[in-house]
Amino acid sequence: MRAVFIPVSNVKKAKEWYSKMLGIENGEVYFDHIFAAEMDGAGMILDTMPMWRKENEDLPTYNVPAVQFGTNDIKASFQFMKENGVELVTDIQHDHFFVFKDPDGNMLMVCEDK
Repeated sequence: MRAVFIPVSNVKKAKEWYSKMLGIENGEVYFDHIFAAEMDGAGMILDTMPMWRKENEDLPTYNVPAVQFGTNDIKASFQFMKENGVELVTDIQHDHFFVFKDPDGNMLMVCEDK
């Protein structure tokens, strides 16, 4: 499986949030700190990354959009995120994409498939 890793502070809460925001229906939790989401294309792994940080150290987050998710309707996706209280970093740009933050502060992007 080819996938992108997203650092999270709590894998259970992150799994619930990402599943709701992205419509993820399937995936597996491994070793109590990894969630491997089943997705079309490249997969996504949410990981508390215990071996990559020191105890009591803040979780490093992506401060620029690290992952781009696709949508068929950018306006509906933006409105859905807005209605669910997601922190929106930008409005819809060029009628094509917007940037948002997950609960851990990672910046992510949604882009309309054209």
